[in-house]
Amino acid sequence: MNIKIVLEGKLKESFYRSGVNEYLKRLLNKVQVVEVDNINNYLLNKKQVFIITLEINGRMFNSEEFAYKLREIEQDGYYREILFLIGGAYGLDKSVCDKSNLKLSLSKLTFLHQEAVLILAEQIYRAYKILNNEPYHK
Repeated sequence: MNIKIVLEGKLKESFYRSGVNEYLKRLLNKVQVVEVDNINNYLLNKKQVFIITLEINGRMFNSEEFAYKLREIEQDGYYREILFLIGGAYGLDKSVCDKSNLKLSLSKLTFLHQEAVLILAEQIYRAYKILNNEPYHK
């Protein structure tokens, strides 16, 4: 299953881009980062996608719960892609949040959108290590 982290804006800082690219490489290109100007436009004509919006008031998971949630979505059989949507400086538009299948919070803290991409990429990597019973997460 394809997983895309869709960022409204850019990964401007090279150190964030470098960190994100390291996790994408470790994930063997199973995950992509897509930088867009407008998430609503990106979602037009998207079908069979499981949309996860990153929101401060979303559900929080520990790493194991997050891993099993990813597996549950993948095994559902209906969805072709998982889209993690991260808003820019002003967050996500309400119309985008309304399309969400799952509202996810990385923390009660607020992060820059570039930091959120890096944290999310690492957590997806960690999730697959957990699901494959490979060392890393402890």
